[in-house]
Amino acid sequence: MKIEDFLAPSDAMLGIKAVDKNGLLRDLSHRAAPFVGVPFDQIAAEVIKREALGSTGMGEGVAIPHARLRELKKPFGVLARLKQPIDFNAIDGKPVDLVFLLLLPVASQGEQLNALAFVARTLRKTEVLRDLRRADSSDELYQAMTGELKT
Repeated sequence: MKIEDFLAPSDAMLGIKAVDKNGLLRDLSHRAAPFVGVPFDQIAAEVIKREALGSTGMGEGVAIPHARLRELKKPFGVLARLKQPIDFNAIDGKPVDLVFLLLLPVASQGEQLNALAFVARTLRKTEVLRDLRRADSSDELYQAMTGELKT
């Protein structure tokens, strides 16, 4: 599995404005909805429900909110770098500025766990985080996320 299998260049975005976590999750769900064919409010409800079980803020300014949706056949991602970091209840207490929304199919446990683990491993790499934060365009943001995985 490659990140390109579930993240398109058009779904890497810079300078996203967010006031709070739930607002951001709703905005990202709205972005994903037309691509996955699921109403945005349904996506947002599932992502927020999962977030209520425990924050997906994994530390170092990174969060990977995710949800399983019956309607999906394969994983789908949206990568966002926020204009200003927001509180995400992250494990280290630091605000989050890099968010990777991952929508997963319910049926295929192995594939969804691989996609989630893949994203988490990538976003733990210091050089990837540095490159994501230095990106000057959405294309550079996408390349920073996928370039590390191609090596």
